[in-house]
Amino acid sequence: MGRRPAGKPESALSALLSKLRHLVEVDGRSDVRVVLPAGAWIDVEAASEALHVAEAAARSDAVATYGPARVAQDIGSRTFLAGEQGPWIDDWRRRLEDLYLHALELVAQASLEIGGSEIDTAARAARALIAASPYRQAGYRLLMHIFEVQGNRAEALQLYERLRTLLRDELGAAPSRTTPELHRTLLGG
Repeated sequence: MGRRPAGKPESALSALLSKLRHLVEVDGRSDVRVVLPAGAWIDVEAASEALHVAEAAARSDAVATYGPARVAQDIGSRTFLAGEQGPWIDDWRRRLEDLYLHALELVAQASLEIGGSEIDTAARAARALIAASPYRQAGYRLLMHIFEVQGNRAEALQLYERLRTLLRDELGAAPSRTTPELHRTLLGG
Protein backbone atom coordinates (compact mmCIF):
# COMPACT_ATOMS: atom_id res chain seq x y z
CA MET A 1 0.00 0.00 0.00
CA GLY A 2 1.33 3.48 -0.90
CA ARG A 3 2.42 6.03 1.64
CA ARG A 4 0.52 9.25 2.15
CA PRO A 5 2.66 12.38 1.85
CA ALA A 6 3.21 14.34 5.05
CA GLY A 7 1.24 17.56 5.48
CA LYS A 8 -1.93 18.76 3.84
CA PRO A 9 -2.89 17.36 0.43
CA GLU A 10 -3.43 20.92 -0.87
CA SER A 11 0.19 21.81 -0.06
CA ALA A 12 1.50 18.67 -1.74
CA LEU A 13 -0.57 19.36 -4.86
CA SER A 14 0.54 22.99 -4.96
CA ALA A 15 4.20 21.95 -4.77
CA LEU A 16 3.69 19.33 -7.48
CA LEU A 17 1.97 21.84 -9.78
CA SER A 18 4.77 24.33 -9.24
CA LYS A 19 7.40 21.74 -10.21
CA LEU A 20 5.35 20.64 -13.21
CA ARG A 21 4.90 24.23 -14.35
CA HIS A 22 8.67 24.77 -14.14
CA LEU A 23 9.38 21.62 -16.18
CA VAL A 24 6.87 22.57 -18.86
CA GLU A 25 8.30 26.07 -19.19
CA VAL A 26 11.85 24.68 -19.48
CA ASP A 27 10.70 22.41 -22.31
CA GLY A 28 9.22 25.41 -24.15
CA ARG A 29 5.57 24.40 -23.75
CA SER A 30 2.94 26.49 -22.08
CA ASP A 31 0.04 24.04 -21.78
CA VAL A 32 -0.35 21.23 -19.31
CA ARG A 33 -2.73 18.38 -20.05
CA VAL A 34 -3.58 15.65 -17.61
CA VAL A 35 -4.75 12.31 -18.96
CA LEU A 36 -6.43 10.20 -16.31
CA PRO A 37 -7.09 6.48 -16.44
CA ALA A 38 -10.62 5.22 -17.00
CA GLY A 39 -12.56 5.16 -13.75
CA ALA A 40 -10.48 7.92 -12.11
CA TRP A 41 -12.42 9.64 -9.33
CA ILE A 42 -12.60 13.42 -9.66
CA ASP A 43 -14.03 15.11 -6.58
CA VAL A 44 -15.62 18.08 -8.37
CA GLU A 45 -17.38 15.72 -10.79
CA ALA A 46 -18.51 13.56 -7.89
CA ALA A 47 -19.89 16.65 -6.14
CA SER A 48 -21.79 17.73 -9.23
CA GLU A 49 -23.24 14.26 -9.74
CA ALA A 50 -24.19 13.99 -6.06
CA LEU A 51 -25.95 17.35 -6.25
CA HIS A 52 -27.98 16.20 -9.27
CA VAL A 53 -28.98 13.02 -7.42
CA ALA A 54 -29.95 15.07 -4.35
CA GLU A 55 -31.99 17.52 -6.45
CA ALA A 56 -33.90 14.68 -8.09
CA ALA A 57 -34.58 13.02 -4.75
CA ALA A 58 -35.58 16.29 -3.07
CA ARG A 59 -38.91 16.26 -4.87
CA SER A 60 -40.09 13.18 -3.02
CA ASP A 61 -37.62 11.65 -0.54
CA ALA A 62 -35.77 13.60 2.16
CA VAL A 63 -33.76 10.56 3.26
CA ALA A 64 -32.54 9.90 -0.30
CA THR A 65 -31.68 13.60 -0.65
CA TYR A 66 -29.62 13.79 2.53
CA GLY A 67 -26.60 11.58 1.69
CA PRO A 68 -25.81 12.94 -1.78
CA ALA A 69 -26.41 16.51 -0.58
CA ARG A 70 -23.90 15.98 2.24
CA VAL A 71 -21.33 14.64 -0.27
CA ALA A 72 -21.81 17.75 -2.42
CA GLN A 73 -21.63 19.98 0.68
CA ASP A 74 -18.38 18.40 1.86
CA ILE A 75 -16.64 18.58 -1.50
CA GLY A 76 -18.03 22.04 -2.27
CA SER A 77 -16.70 23.41 1.02
CA ARG A 78 -13.09 22.74 0.03
CA THR A 79 -10.86 25.34 -1.59
CA PHE A 80 -10.22 24.40 -5.21
CA LEU A 81 -6.46 24.28 -5.89
CA ALA A 82 -5.52 26.24 -2.78
CA GLY A 83 -2.65 28.62 -3.38
CA GLU A 84 -3.09 28.60 -7.16
CA GLN A 85 -4.39 31.49 -9.26
CA GLY A 86 -5.83 31.85 -12.72
CA PRO A 87 -9.06 32.70 -14.52
CA TRP A 88 -10.05 29.06 -15.02
CA ILE A 89 -9.35 28.35 -11.34
CA ASP A 90 -11.55 31.31 -10.35
CA ASP A 91 -14.32 29.95 -12.61
CA TRP A 92 -14.14 26.56 -10.88
CA ARG A 93 -14.13 28.19 -7.45
CA ARG A 94 -17.32 30.09 -8.34
CA ARG A 95 -18.95 26.89 -9.60
CA LEU A 96 -18.00 25.06 -6.44
CA GLU A 97 -19.27 27.91 -4.28
CA ASP A 98 -22.64 27.78 -6.07
CA LEU A 99 -22.69 24.00 -5.66
CA TYR A 100 -21.84 24.34 -1.96
CA LEU A 101 -24.61 26.87 -1.34
CA HIS A 102 -27.19 24.74 -3.12
CA ALA A 103 -26.00 21.65 -1.23
CA LEU A 104 -26.38 23.49 2.10
CA GLU A 105 -29.93 24.38 1.14
CA LEU A 106 -30.72 20.75 0.26
CA VAL A 107 -29.09 19.43 3.45
CA ALA A 108 -31.04 21.90 5.59
CA GLN A 109 -34.34 21.11 3.87
CA ALA A 110 -33.84 17.32 3.95
CA SER A 111 -32.72 17.40 7.59
CA LEU A 112 -35.73 19.53 8.52
CA GLU A 113 -38.07 17.05 6.80
CA ILE A 114 -36.36 14.06 8.44
CA GLY A 115 -36.75 15.76 11.82
CA GLY A 116 -35.69 14.32 15.15
CA SER A 117 -31.97 14.56 15.78
CA GLU A 118 -31.44 15.91 12.25
CA ILE A 119 -33.00 19.24 13.23
CA ASP A 120 -29.60 20.28 14.62
CA THR A 121 -28.00 19.37 11.28
CA ALA A 122 -30.67 21.44 9.52
CA ALA A 123 -29.92 24.42 11.76
CA ARG A 124 -26.16 24.16 11.17
CA ALA A 125 -26.65 23.97 7.41
CA ALA A 126 -29.08 26.91 7.38
CA ARG A 127 -26.72 29.02 9.51
CA ALA A 128 -23.79 28.11 7.25
CA LEU A 129 -25.88 29.12 4.23
CA ILE A 130 -26.70 32.49 5.82
CA ALA A 131 -23.05 33.07 6.76
CA ALA A 132 -21.79 32.17 3.28
CA SER A 133 -24.49 34.07 1.39
CA PRO A 134 -26.17 36.65 3.64
CA TYR A 135 -28.57 37.94 0.96
CA ARG A 136 -29.82 34.47 -0.03
CA GLN A 137 -33.23 34.36 1.60
CA ALA A 138 -33.61 30.57 1.44
CA GLY A 139 -31.24 30.17 4.39
CA TYR A 140 -33.32 32.55 6.51
CA ARG A 141 -36.60 30.85 5.57
CA LEU A 142 -35.17 27.44 6.42
CA LEU A 143 -33.86 28.66 9.77
CA MET A 144 -37.22 30.33 10.49
CA HIS A 145 -38.96 26.99 9.85
CA ILE A 146 -36.41 25.23 12.06
CA PHE A 147 -37.00 27.70 14.89
CA GLU A 148 -40.74 27.12 14.54
CA VAL A 149 -40.29 23.32 14.74
CA GLN A 150 -38.12 23.82 17.83
CA GLY A 151 -40.85 25.94 19.41
CA ASN A 152 -38.81 29.14 19.10
CA ARG A 153 -41.32 31.28 17.20
CA ALA A 154 -39.89 34.48 18.74
CA GLU A 155 -36.44 33.65 17.34
CA ALA A 156 -37.98 33.02 13.92
CA LEU A 157 -39.69 36.42 14.01
CA GLN A 158 -36.48 38.09 15.18
CA LEU A 159 -34.56 36.43 12.32
CA TYR A 160 -37.09 37.80 9.82
CA GLU A 161 -36.54 41.31 11.21
CA ARG A 162 -32.78 40.87 10.93
CA LEU A 163 -33.15 39.88 7.26
CA ARG A 164 -35.64 42.66 6.50
CA THR A 165 -33.34 45.25 8.06
CA LEU A 166 -30.27 43.89 6.25
CA LEU A 167 -31.98 44.03 2.87
CA ARG A 168 -33.43 47.50 3.52
CA ASP A 169 -30.23 49.05 4.89
CA GLU A 170 -27.74 47.47 2.51
CA LEU A 171 -29.72 47.05 -0.70
CA GLY A 172 -32.75 49.31 -0.35
CA ALA A 173 -34.89 46.23 -1.02
CA ALA A 174 -37.60 44.21 0.67
CA PRO A 175 -37.68 40.44 1.14
CA SER A 176 -39.08 38.37 -1.72
CA ARG A 177 -42.76 37.37 -1.62
CA THR A 178 -42.34 33.97 0.07
CA THR A 179 -40.35 35.32 3.01
CA PRO A 180 -43.00 37.80 4.27
CA GLU A 181 -45.64 35.10 3.70
CA LEU A 182 -43.75 32.84 6.11
CA HIS A 183 -43.44 35.77 8.53
CA ARG A 184 -47.23 36.34 8.44
CA THR A 185 -47.81 32.62 9.04
CA LEU A 186 -45.51 32.76 12.07
CA LEU A 187 -47.32 35.84 13.39
CA GLY A 188 -50.65 34.07 13.00
CA GLY A 189 -49.29 31.34 15.21
